[in-house]
Amino acid sequence: MTWLVRNRVLVLFVSSTVLLLGGAVAWLAGGDSVAVPLWAAATVLGLSFSAVSIVDAVRRRQPTVDVIALLALAGAIAVDEVFAGAMIAVMLSSGLLLETRAEARARRDLSLLVQRAPRTARRRLGDSVVEVEVDVVCTGDRLVVGAGEVVPVDGRLLSAAVLDESALTGESMPVERARGDDVRSGVANAGEPFELVALASAAESTYAGVVRLVEQAQASSAPFVRAADRAAVFFVPLTLAVAGLAWMVSADPVRAVAVLVVATPCPLLLAAPIAIMSGLSRAARVGVVVKGGAALERLAAGQVMLFDKTGTLTAGKPEVADVTAAGAAVSAEEVLRVAASLDQLSPHVLAGAIVTAGTRRGLALQMPTEVREVHGYGLEGLVGGHRVRLGKATWIVGDDPPQWARQVRRRAELDGSLTVFVAIDDVPVGALLLVDPIRPDAPRMVRALRTAGITRIVLLTGDRADIADMVGRVVGVDAVLANCDPAAKLAAIERESANAATIMVGDGVNDAPALAAAGAGVALAARGATASSQAADVVLTVDRIDALADALLIARRCKGIALQAVVVGMGLSLGAMVIAAVGLLPPAAGAILQEIIDVLAIAIALRAVLPGRIHTIAMPAADVALARELRIEHDAVLPVIDQIRTVADALSTHDPDLGPAQVLLGRLENELLPHERADEAILMPLVARALAGHESTAAMSRTHAEIEHQIVRVHRLLTDLDNDTAQPGDIVELRRILYGLYAILRLHNAQEEEGAFSLVPNGEASSGSR
Repeated sequence: MTWLVRNRVLVLFVSSTVLLLGGAVAWLAGGDSVAVPLWAAATVLGLSFSAVSIVDAVRRRQPTVDVIALLALAGAIAVDEVFAGAMIAVMLSSGLLLETRAEARARRDLSLLVQRAPRTARRRLGDSVVEVEVDVVCTGDRLVVGAGEVVPVDGRLLSAAVLDESALTGESMPVERARGDDVRSGVANAGEPFELVALASAAESTYAGVVRLVEQAQASSAPFVRAADRAAVFFVPLTLAVAGLAWMVSADPVRAVAVLVVATPCPLLLAAPIAIMSGLSRAARVGVVVKGGAALERLAAGQVMLFDKTGTLTAGKPEVADVTAAGAAVSAEEVLRVAASLDQLSPHVLAGAIVTAGTRRGLALQMPTEVREVHGYGLEGLVGGHRVRLGKATWIVGDDPPQWARQVRRRAELDGSLTVFVAIDDVPVGALLLVDPIRPDAPRMVRALRTAGITRIVLLTGDRADIADMVGRVVGVDAVLANCDPAAKLAAIERESANAATIMVGDGVNDAPALAAAGAGVALAARGATASSQAADVVLTVDRIDALADALLIARRCKGIALQAVVVGMGLSLGAMVIAAVGLLPPAAGAILQEIIDVLAIAIALRAVLPGRIHTIAMPAADVALARELRIEHDAVLPVIDQIRTVADALSTHDPDLGPAQVLLGRLENELLPHERADEAILMPLVARALAGHESTAAMSRTHAEIEHQIVRVHRLLTDLDNDTAQPGDIVELRRILYGLYAILRLHNAQEEEGAFSLVPNGEASSGSR
């Protein structure tokens, strides 16, 4: 009995189809006495099902067009048009079956995430490994992840790993992660076993948050409100009026039944739900959970988009932007190496950024010992036998900092960055500057949103106005509102909503009120669930903001297809109603015609299942591999760029020492220049293929030429100089060229981040420190 209830739509479809076909075979064989009872049985079956549906709708106080099907079936029996009744029963059951299957398919894409949730973890205790329930894993636990296993909690790698991140990102290719990289729960180990340090409990980790979001999406969209039900308020009275008028004018009840037969609104019952549910399914495949058909429609209707800054247009996590050495005794590379080595065992939010910067630059990190956190100041421990300290300026350089430390702090104030000072054996040796960088894909995403029909883009942030204005200029928004608390964000949304439908995008707890107030709220939850995720209508489970443009394109396409299917189907049905009303379409022929109209409407709606135009660039696997190789080389030459500014800063007209400049020139010609030439020869054609045109790479190619030109100028200048013959004007000119080269390289790296490496799936080639 349980199976029968769960599959009642399938039973109705099979039973009514068998009865219809059985009656047709009997009728063709001349057995009218057998055909009529079979068709009558199918009609009664459909009538009973419609009656149950209407009772359920009345109990929920919801209007429904099923009343038209009920009247058509009852009328067919009354006027002895049981063949038409059997056709309606098959039409009704087939439509319900298609709707059920479409909804199940969409839910399956979401439910696969839930089914993969890890239940246990393997925790290392000394020399042994113990399997424990995932709920008992704590921050700081050392876990072992075997080949093929799912990472149970968010953590930091203690060794390199090859991961399958398709469950979270949709990217099918394995991704190589270096030691020190942060990994999210829910990804699978596609290589050798590895170990990690837990950074969060299972309940606070990324995958648990995604599972909760999926369950919320399923629950909120379960009572799917069909488009037909919303149309019932006007369509049912119209149909009854036409049928009644036809009966009254002709005095023939058969005409009224014919009108009811062709008025059965399957284009509304089926086409709209199929298109909308297909949109939910396609959005889930690109990493976007849409909480039901109503949310999809609100997303598609948006005209004004408002962004929070942190975590949406910016990465939302710190990255090392610069490394400054205190003097020539310890290089900037060594400062970063010892800092990254010590931070390998630190759970601090800045530690991951520092470790990642060290590993991406190819530095040889050492495992620290005697690591101790000094609360409120920083971290200290032994690295290679030397006492290393990381932390606040007052702890490292004291209350009267030297000139280099004052310059670092001044730069940090101007750029809105954080500083971490470094000391080796109690001697200050340098500092790290960390920033929350703009997402490389953000400017391209903003351009794609405008192409998709967004007319106005506003940046809302609680940050300082100068920093907010800089982010707004880079990504290309229309307006910037800084120093906004949650109340100010709500007021801004109310102002914008008065003129057009709004979409709010955020990721923080303070964004939850704004997300709930906007026409559609979009939350970024790639790093776990927050209050914003619960308040939002749409949730991005991938850490790529350009997925938002894909979701908007999918929503608008599916809504448009649904509207096309409804307009075509209902237009033809209304025309058939007029023909039936004047007596030119008997009920049997009307039932066949209505079935043809239904098939046409469903065929239009099924276009939503087919892939449509999306913003994300699909790159061949070979090009992705090449881009990742070039990214490794890109990160490896970052220390050379840092050295340019260091050498320029140290140049003096009073006592010139050109030795560091000569060493720098060697690195420019032997390391940096070959890399830039490889970018021009390999990366630029790759980007041109991805974006279908060489114009997209013209600016980067021009910069490559300028970089080489400036290096040649440095070479020519140093060839004619030495410490004895150098004049103050020569030193000034050399310093000017080096500062210019440094600025060009910084801008060029930003160009490559946005125009090239951000195209690589999963952002694997767009997470550097520049």
